[in-house]
Amino acid sequence: MHTEHPSGGHGGAFPPFESHTFLSQLIWLALAFGLLYYLMSKVALPRIEAILGERASRLSADLGEAQRMKAEADAAGEAYETSLRQAQAKAQSIAQDTRNALSTEADAKRKALEAELNQKLAASEAIIQSRTAEAMGNVRTIAGETASAIVERLTGQAPDQASLNRALDATPAH
Repeated sequence: MHTEHPSGGHGGAFPPFESHTFLSQLIWLALAFGLLYYLMSKVALPRIEAILGERASRLSADLGEAQRMKAEADAAGEAYETSLRQAQAKAQSIAQDTRNALSTEADAKRKALEAELNQKLAASEAIIQSRTAEAMGNVRTIAGETASAIVERLTGQAPDQASLNRALDATPAH
């Protein structure tokens, strides 16, 4: 195999740097640059500008929508807070009314119970007083009978009832 290169008619320098083709290269460069500039200014840049404008208007609309939604959310939050405060106040009012009603009811029941207990206490005291008076009456009778029996046993004769009553009356009662 051969690795030789056939030598052609070109002899040495890099083609863009050859001086006899330099002027034609500059003309082609100017034409290509002008054409590219024209295409960019008339076709590509207006499309890019339209896309950027559309994107800017969409962003502006989205930001406006976001601001509107934020305002609505803030208003809804305020309405919720107001509603919550009103509900809490109403709940406290209901609880206070319930406490007052229960307190009034409990006071009424307590007063009724106290009145009933006072009536029972008065009735019990009346019963105790009547039984005490009855017992004291019985004590006088028993004391009289006992004193009469003692005097009769000691003297052999029954004492008269008038002197016995005087002696019982002279005795202090406790």
